Amino acid sequence: MGFFSFLLLGLIAGAIAKLILPGKQAGGWFVTLLLGVVGAMLGGWLGGLLFDADMESFFSLSTWLLAIGGSLLVLVIYGLITGRRRNAH
Repeated sequence: MGFFSFLLLGLIAGAIAKLILPGKQAGGWFVTLLLGVVGAMLGGWLGGLLFDADMESFFSLSTWLLAIGGSLLVLVIYGLITGRRRNAH
């Protein structure tokens, strides 16, 4: 996958993950893009490591599921970190 398709995948995966998670998460669309790209990379890496999944096709269901799953994981971790910071002040 090319760089721009990976950014698009990350943006969409991050937005879907943000919609799936209940409650209000911190961060705007730029943070969602960054976390989505990080989550897509994490999901792809874990998918390749654990399931020998191929992340080369943009329109593959496994690519999308792994990217969304990775984005969910990153958003949950980000929410835990930012939630603790807000409660500490």
